[in-house]
Amino acid sequence: MINHQPIEKIQQKAKTNGNQTNKLERINNQPGDEMLLERPQNQIQEEEFLIRPTEMSDLEKAVELFNVCSLHMIGKKEASLTDVRSEWLLPEFDLETATRIVLIPEGKVVGYIEVWDIDRTPVRVWVWGRVHPDYEGRGIGTNLMKWAEERARQAIDKVPADLQVTMQSGSFSTYEAAHELFRDRGMKTIRHFYTMATELDSLPEKPQWPDGLHVRNIRGEAEIRDVIWVIRDAFKDHWGYVEQPFKEEYQRWLHFIRHDDKYDPSLWFLALDGDEIAGISLCEEKSSEDPNMGWVNVLGVRRPWRKRGLGLALLQHSFREFYSRGKHRAGLGVDASSLTGATRLYEKAGMKPIRQFTVSQKVLRPGLDIATR
Repeated sequence: MINHQPIEKIQQKAKTNGNQTNKLERINNQPGDEMLLERPQNQIQEEEFLIRPTEMSDLEKAVELFNVCSLHMIGKKEASLTDVRSEWLLPEFDLETATRIVLIPEGKVVGYIEVWDIDRTPVRVWVWGRVHPDYEGRGIGTNLMKWAEERARQAIDKVPADLQVTMQSGSFSTYEAAHELFRDRGMKTIRHFYTMATELDSLPEKPQWPDGLHVRNIRGEAEIRDVIWVIRDAFKDHWGYVEQPFKEEYQRWLHFIRHDDKYDPSLWFLALDGDEIAGISLCEEKSSEDPNMGWVNVLGVRRPWRKRGLGLALLQHSFREFYSRGKHRAGLGVDASSLTGATRLYEKAGMKPIRQFTVSQKVLRPGLDIATR
């Protein structure tokens, strides 16, 4: 899922590639029209690029591009048809107005960008894109980011006049081409996130549950509302959190659950104190990049139950379940400067950072920052 949820899944979204030094010329660039991008005249071979809104029929070619890019950046395929289709089918997300795709005359997709401003109060607009590694340095990323910023500024009118509005994007920290592009667009680094992992070479340690608490699986969609309330409560003191209307958040969760082939209620664990949910571990049997890695998608403990070992117990319980299913590793994503000390908890559970993701930001309109800092 895109990070329009209160949980940061930012580590699964990378960046717009490219060390774009050559400026492209635009033709037929009236609002809503298709655009032809031509390489500069000093290039030996001229090549035209077609930019237009993305269509659902582009899905397979787009996913192919995303995986070519992730193989180039981290040596692994990250995208799946199911995940991308689920995002594109989200009712609030309009492919025609929120995306642009770049093709060469033969029909090959070589660039893509999307703008996420679907929250009721879109104070933080997320931009995500890709440029084929063979087509970097031709200005595709620069032009896509210019379009994305213009599109992101449309969110300003949806936000109360006294509030700050920002545009954010990110990249794997080792991919300097993306960070150079962000700097060229006036963006500044604001945060780092880790992907952390641990090997499951033997049966993980048995969890020690705090007195009075027990764990069970979620009981289908009937408990989704309760889980979302727990997520909102547990994550309201996490960096970047902005509360959104519950109904809208609930509908998005239902959408992704119903369209996600990785959703498995037998891997959604609820820690209860009597009838009250104290903490959750919502897992997937495999990560987007490694079928042998179980993935802890959301781990949260509510404030009254913190500092009692519940987070560690939920992690260990999740690891043991992964191990029983034949998984060799377990992973998750985390804010590298977590306000709640999550990285220390994960290190205690035997996890180590294996990759860093860097988020950059540009302030589109100054004002009061209502996100948790």
